[in-house]
Amino acid sequence: VTGRPAVLNVTTGPGGLNAFNGVFGAFTDSTPMVVIGGQSRRDTMSSLAGVAGLRQLGDQEARIVEMACEITVSAETVTDPAQLPELLDRTVAAAISGRPGPAWLDVPVDVQGAELDADPDAPLPELVRPVAPPGDAVYADVLARIDAARRPLILAGTGIRAAGCADLLVPLAERLNVPVATAWTHDTVPSDHPLYAGRPGTIGTRAGNFVAQSADLILVLGSRLNVRQVSYNWAEFAPHATIVWVDVDEAELQKPYVRPDVPIVADLRDFLPGLLAAAPETAAPRTAWLEWCRDVRARFEPKAEDYPARPGGINPYHLVLELGELLDGSHVVACGDATACIVPFQTLRVPAGLRLFSNSGSASMGYDLPAALGAATAAPDRRVVCLAGDGSVMMNLQELQTLAAWAPDVLLVILDNGGYLSIRQTQSNFFGREFGASPASGVTFPDFARVAASFDLPVTTLDPGGDWRAQVAAAVAATGPRVCVAPLDREQEFEPRLRSRMRDGKIMTPALDDMYPHLDDETLAAVRESALAL
Repeated sequence: VTGRPAVLNVTTGPGGLNAFNGVFGAFTDSTPMVVIGGQSRRDTMSSLAGVAGLRQLGDQEARIVEMACEITVSAETVTDPAQLPELLDRTVAAAISGRPGPAWLDVPVDVQGAELDADPDAPLPELVRPVAPPGDAVYADVLARIDAARRPLILAGTGIRAAGCADLLVPLAERLNVPVATAWTHDTVPSDHPLYAGRPGTIGTRAGNFVAQSADLILVLGSRLNVRQVSYNWAEFAPHATIVWVDVDEAELQKPYVRPDVPIVADLRDFLPGLLAAAPETAAPRTAWLEWCRDVRARFEPKAEDYPARPGGINPYHLVLELGELLDGSHVVACGDATACIVPFQTLRVPAGLRLFSNSGSASMGYDLPAALGAATAAPDRRVVCLAGDGSVMMNLQELQTLAAWAPDVLLVILDNGGYLSIRQTQSNFFGREFGASPASGVTFPDFARVAASFDLPVTTLDPGGDWRAQVAAAVAATGPRVCVAPLDREQEFEPRLRSRMRDGKIMTPALDDMYPHLDDETLAAVRESALAL
C-alpha cells in the first residue's frame, strides 16, 4: 500500500517457519519485505556448529537462513556484532533494489545483547541499480515497432507498482495511444478509461483475452507472463504478436515456455520515464483498433445478467458487481484466493485511486485478513474491504480478535460458499466426484455470524431472499471493524474461464480466447477474423 518494505520480526525457529508461507508470497509477487529473526545464541546454532548432519542444536532452533535462501532475495546471519550496521543496510537494500522481494537477516540473541559503538546518524549507502538504464537506441526501436504495428497492446503487470511507476502507465498509454490490458495488477488503470482493454488470463475476461490474442505487438511491462496469464497452452498465446518484454529479472525472459521476440532487461524505474520522454507528442490515431477494443469490451465484459440468481444463495458475481458500484478511490480491497480473488479480479469495477491486491503468486489460504490489517496499518485514513472465503477464515480465527481489539476501519466480507470451491470444481470437472471439499464430503464449517459475534464484532448476515443489496450498502457505509457474512450460491462456477478438457486420458487446454462457457464457433471465428481484418 505504501510502496515501502514491510518489516517482520520473528523467532528463528517456529516463528520463522510459520512466516515462510507469507515470505514466499512476497517473493513470488515482488513485494519488498525485511524479516528480522533471532532466538538462539551463536554457540547453540546448528548452522554454525560445523557438524555435518546435525538436525538441531539449540532449543527450538532451526537452520532458518539456509531454508530461507530459496524464497528470499537475500538471507544472512550476523555472526559478529560489528557486522550489524553493514548487514542491516545490505538487507534493506536487497529488499528494494531491482526486482523487490523479502530479505532475511538473522540476529542471534547474544548479538542482540552485545554493545556496539555505531553512529545512528551515519548516512545510508546509495542504492546501486542492478541493471544499467537502456540507451536511446532501445527506446527508438520500441517506439518504431509500436508505430509500425496495427494492433499494439500494453500488458501491464505487478512490476509497474513494484518499481513505483504506476502513475506513469496511463500517461504513457495516452501519449502512445495504445490500449492497456492488465495482468493481475488491475488497479493501475481505471476501468472507465477509454484505453483500458480488459484483463487477459486463464481466469480473466473474454474481452481481455480477445485483445491479447488479436494484437500484433504486445509491450509487456513488469509482468512475468506466468502460466495463469498465458495458460498451459502457451504455444498459442498471442499468436499474431511480436512480444516486446521488459523485465528487470533476466531469468523471467528465459523461462522455458513463452519467449520474447524482443527481450529488454531493464528496471522500469528507468524504462518507463525514458520511454515516455522519448515518445513523440502525437501518436498514430489507431481509430479502428481502439474502436474494436471498445466494442469487444462492450459485448463481452462480465455483466450481472450473465449470471443466474438462484434461490438460497447470492451469486458471487452479483455481489462483487454490486460492491463495484459502492466502492470509490478511497478504498483498499484485500482479496483472499479462489472466489475471493477470482471473482473481483474478473469483475470488480476499479475507479481511479482504488487499490486491489491479492497474494496471486503463492495463492495461500489465510492471506486476506492479515493483509487487510496490514493495509489498515499502512493507510489508516483509507477504508479497507477484505474479501475472504470461508475456508480461508478458518485459517485465521485469531485475527478476528486482532480486528476486534485494534478496531481499524475494516469491513470483512466472508464469502460462505460451503467449502473449497476451486477443489470442488476441479474434482467435479475431471473425476465426477467430490472428496474433502465441502460438508457433503466431510469438511464442515461453523456459523460464521455466531463466531464473529463471539468476538464482539458487529455482524450482518446477508439475506439472499431479501434486499441484500441494501444490506451490503449499509455495511460498506459503516465504519470501524465489522463483519458481513455472504451466503453464496453453491452452484456458481468461475465464469468465464479457460477450462481444460480430458481427452483420451490427457488434459487438453484450448486457446486463451476460447473460454468456458464456450461461444459458438461462428461467433468465436467472427471476433477473431474481425480483428485481423483491421
